[in-house]
Amino acid sequence: MAAVSVLRATVEGRDPLVVELDEAAAAEALAGATGSSHPLGPRELRATPEDRLAGRRRVEVVVDGWRFEVLVEDAARAALRERAARLGGAHGQAAKQVLRAQIPGRIVSVAVAPGDAIEAGQRLLSVEAMKMENEVRSPRSGTVERVAVAAGQTVDQGDELVVIS
Repeated sequence: MAAVSVLRATVEGRDPLVVELDEAAAAEALAGATGSSHPLGPRELRATPEDRLAGRRRVEVVVDGWRFEVLVEDAARAALRERAARLGGAHGQAAKQVLRAQIPGRIVSVAVAPGDAIEAGQRLLSVEAMKMENEVRSPRSGTVERVAVAAGQTVDQGDELVVIS
């Protein structure tokens, strides 16, 4: 097992809680996660498929009687993820995103107009294709710059629907 100098866990919420263990306590805690009989050591929990794919593991930690489920990941991977999130936030929102029709169909309804502020996952419009209505949702937050379609209009695959900035 690799040497650990500090084990740090942040519990998100209204008042984030940061739990840090020094080198000796971190080594003892990790020994508990790998099968030690220490009663207060962390206990490894079943990881979800997403956790396994991302190289994380779930651990239960008890601190002063409070039980926390913590995601543990390699420090290098955590630094890379944090850097990507930081850079994505700085550059990703500035770029325009053009949403295009994935399948040919007819526009049933349009729920937004140019200038509307939208949230990620918000319904933008509906397209009827093969007798099924498909909702088109926003992939990110932003502002609707242009709506290129109207209700009743037919579209082909690849046609521009909405531009988000």
